[in-house]
Amino acid sequence: MSELMEVKHLKKYFKSPRGIVHAVDDVCFSIEKGTTVGLVGESGCGKSTLGRTLIHLSESTDGQILYQGRDVTRLNKKEMIEFRKHAQIIFQDPYSSLDPRQTVQDIISEPLLLAKYDKDEVQRRARNLMDTVGIEKRLRMSYPHELDGGRRQRVGIARALALNPEFIVCDEPVSSLDVSIQAQILNLLMDLQEELGLTYLFITHDMSVVRHISKKICVMYLGQMVEQCEKKELFEHPLHPYTKALLSAIPTTDIHAKKKRIMLKGEITSPINPKPGCRFAARCPYAEECCNEPAALREVAPGHLVACARAEEVNGMA
Repeated sequence: MSELMEVKHLKKYFKSPRGIVHAVDDVCFSIEKGTTVGLVGESGCGKSTLGRTLIHLSESTDGQILYQGRDVTRLNKKEMIEFRKHAQIIFQDPYSSLDPRQTVQDIISEPLLLAKYDKDEVQRRARNLMDTVGIEKRLRMSYPHELDGGRRQRVGIARALALNPEFIVCDEPVSSLDVSIQAQILNLLMDLQEELGLTYLFITHDMSVVRHISKKICVMYLGQMVEQCEKKELFEHPLHPYTKALLSAIPTTDIHAKKKRIMLKGEITSPINPKPGCRFAARCPYAEECCNEPAALREVAPGHLVACARAEEVNGMA
């Protein structure tokens, strides 16, 4: 399988009164065509900022974004219009991301009108998209406030599909929905991927969800990637202490299961002008002097990358 997108040393910094916020800092990873890469981490670690930067809703500070082998890090207006046909986003909140003054049909039609589609073609495609995502025809003239959360998110998905994209950033698309509706939306996304050959970057903090939908998982902490590998490998052999803590927090329905929760202690490192070294060191029970040096992602097993100076020693791999 070929790589659809490759990210090299991507950085996104923001200025603040106290200094420079390192929201995304030297991130590297790739996404194979037709697959789903899960991006997990606690709130505020930079997941959504990374996703928005990949599709140019935020412009990067440094680094490269390669799409189908072409560098799309810096695009002019004409190139951006073309890139928008290939890369879209499904937002987290299906209410605030929809224009309350537009009907369902208008919301889905808007990208097509901006892309200069013929009026008859716009109406035909809007109806087809509603059928594709499971929105009843009787709702085409409804407004977002008249729909429930699941239907609103279906409208957001239809809008993202309007221009036949190949790559979609799913920014926590089910986190604000009821559990039963979450399952419906996840199954819809998986069906659409199989039918249309879509590639997803699926952003979430729910490890159970990412286990269900992803092929590969990337773990992010304070703007940096700390672990990357296949889904099965991550859940069976997590190497980074932060990943282990995340996995230990997954609830289980087995009352007899012996599971030890890893409680992290210590103060969270500030993302504003962070000092060199491992950003997890202040909370890591295995931290030593060597952790004061920057730890880049490195392969410690086939396809398994981790940013931890003591990964082999801590996990008995030395």
